[in-house]
Amino acid sequence: MKLLKSLLAVAAMGFFALTSTLATEAQAADKGLIGISMPTKSSARWIDDGNNLVKTLQGMGYTTDLQYADDDIPNQLAQIENMVTKGVKVLVIAAIDGTTLSDVLQKAHDAGIKVIAYDRLIKKSPNVDYYATFDNFKVGVLQATSLVDALGLKDGKGPFNIELFGGSPDDNNAFFFYDGAMSVLQPYIDSKKLVVQSGQMGMDKVGTLRWDGAVAQARMDNLLSAYYTDKRVDAVLSPYDGLSIGILSSLKGVGYGSGDMKMPYVSGQDAEVPSIKSILAGEQYSTIYKDTRELAKITAQMIDAMMSGKEVPVNDTKTYNNEVKVVPSYLLTPVAVDASNWEKILIEGGYYKKEQITQ
Repeated sequence: MKLLKSLLAVAAMGFFALTSTLATEAQAADKGLIGISMPTKSSARWIDDGNNLVKTLQGMGYTTDLQYADDDIPNQLAQIENMVTKGVKVLVIAAIDGTTLSDVLQKAHDAGIKVIAYDRLIKKSPNVDYYATFDNFKVGVLQATSLVDALGLKDGKGPFNIELFGGSPDDNNAFFFYDGAMSVLQPYIDSKKLVVQSGQMGMDKVGTLRWDGAVAQARMDNLLSAYYTDKRVDAVLSPYDGLSIGILSSLKGVGYGSGDMKMPYVSGQDAEVPSIKSILAGEQYSTIYKDTRELAKITAQMIDAMMSGKEVPVNDTKTYNNEVKVVPSYLLTPVAVDASNWEKILIEGGYYKKEQITQ
C-alpha cells in the first residue's frame, strides 16, 4: 500500500510538473496578437516584408495577423478596423495613403493599441507611436550619386540630358527620395552640366501615383516623343525598380540599348530580382538595397520593448514630422547596388540565392 501511495505521489508530481511546463510554454508562445497591414502584393519587397515580420515576431512568441490591401485604401481601412476589433496589441502599418488613417488610429488609441508606421510615415495623426524605416533622404542621395558617377560629372564631363521621376505623391517617402536626389543633382542642373529637356521638375510634375510602372512607361513614352526626337536621353532618375522596368521598356521601344544607341543610366530601388537581372543585362544601371530582414528585426524589437515596458530603440527624434507630431524613428542604412557589387551584397549577404538571379 505504501508503495502504491508513493508511486501515485510521484505520478502526481510529474503530472503537475508537466502541466506547469506546458502552461509556461503556452504563455511564452503567445505574447499577444500583432496586426500587420501591408499595402500590396504587387511588389516583391512587400511580400518579403510581410513574411519577414511574421517569421521574426512568431519566433519571439507573438501571434500575427498579416493582411495585404491590394493598393485599395478602403480595403486597408477595413482590414485595420478588423484588427482593432480582434484586439491586437500593436498595429504595424505600411500605409497606402499615409493621410487617410486618422479615424481608425483614434479607435486603436482608444483601445490601448500601439501603432508603428512601417517604412511609410502615417501623417496627420497624433496616434502614431513609432516609425521604423530606412534613411529615405539617403536613398535619394545614393540614387543620384550613382548617376553622377556613371556620367563622370565629378570629372567635369557633360552636358548630359536627364529626366526625373518621382514616387507616389501620397507616400511621404517619395518626397524624401526626391529631395535627397535633388540635393545631389541640382548643382549640376544649375551649372547646365545636366539638362532636363522637358523642364519637368518637382514632385507635382514628376510624381507617379501608386508607384505604377505602367504610368511611368507612358510618361517616358510622352517625354521621348515630345523632347527627344533629335536628342538622346543620357540618364533617368527613377526612385523604384518597378518604375525603372517601365521606363526601360519605353526606352527600348525607341531603340535604346540596340545598335549604337547606348542605354541611358537608370537608377532604381528595392533590389528586386527583375531589376538585378536587368542590371546584369546592361539595361538598368543601379538600384538601392534595403534589407527588409533588418527592418523586420528592428520593428519586432520595438514591439517587444513596448510590450515589456522597456525603452523602445530609436535613433532619430527630429526628422519625421507627420504634421501633428515628430514621430520617434529608427532609421536603417540603405546600400547602392550595381553590376560591380551585387554578388557581394545580395548573394554573400544571404538576401538572394545566386540561382534566383542567374536562372
